[in-house]
Amino acid sequence: MPIIVNLDVMMAKRKISLNELSERVDLTLSNLSILKTGKAKAIRFSTLNSLCKALNCQPGDILEYVSEEKNEPLTTK
Repeated sequence: MPIIVNLDVMMAKRKISLNELSERVDLTLSNLSILKTGKAKAIRFSTLNSLCKALNCQPGDILEYVSEEKNEPLTTK
């Protein structure tokens, strides 16, 4: 899938555990784990909003588009 979830990177940068983030955003550990491992098929904007608020970041810090053709991150010119 061309969308990469970098939730684990942001969690490491903010030094927050999965348990603590789960409590802050009111998501179950299993749902948060599915998102963190990139196995999620979708994410609600409300969930993304809660994650960004809890991690003090932008949506682009968590989600990344990678071109399927070249398997490289999309760069703007």
